[in-house]
Amino acid sequence: MPLHPSTQQALKIYAASRDRSCPNPVSSSFFLSERGTRLTEWAVRWTFVKLSREAGLRGDNDSRGPRLHDLRHRPAVTTLLRWYRNSVDVQRHLLELATYLGHAHITDTYWYLTATPELLQQALLRAEQPESRP
Repeated sequence: MPLHPSTQQALKIYAASRDRSCPNPVSSSFFLSERGTRLTEWAVRWTFVKLSREAGLRGDNDSRGPRLHDLRHRPAVTTLLRWYRNSVDVQRHLLELATYLGHAHITDTYWYLTATPELLQQALLRAEQPESRP
C-alpha cells in the first residue's frame, strides 16, 4: 500500500516501541493492545472517537462526527471521480481499487460506484456516450 514517507517513519517508530514493550506478543497483528493481543473493533472505534474529539473534529458530547469508514470512503470515491473525468475504463480498473481498499471480494467495492451525487452524474454521463453502448 502506498504510504507517505512520514507515515512510514511513524509506523517504524511504533513497531520498534511495540516490539520493546511486548517482545512476545500473543497475536501476529501489526497493531497490538498493551497485552500483545489484536485490537478489537470497539477499542479502535473508541480511540478514533477520542482522537477526533481531541483534534476538534467533534465536540465533547457529540454522538456524530467523522467515522473510521470515512477514511476509506473519501479516497475511493475521489479515485473513481478522477477515473471517470479522465475517461478511464472504471470497470477494467475496479479490481485495482478493491485490492487497494483491502476488499476480499470486488463486490464489496461496487457500492462506491453509487456513493455520491457527483459520482452518479459522472457514471450517467459515461453511460450516455454513444461509444459506451453495446
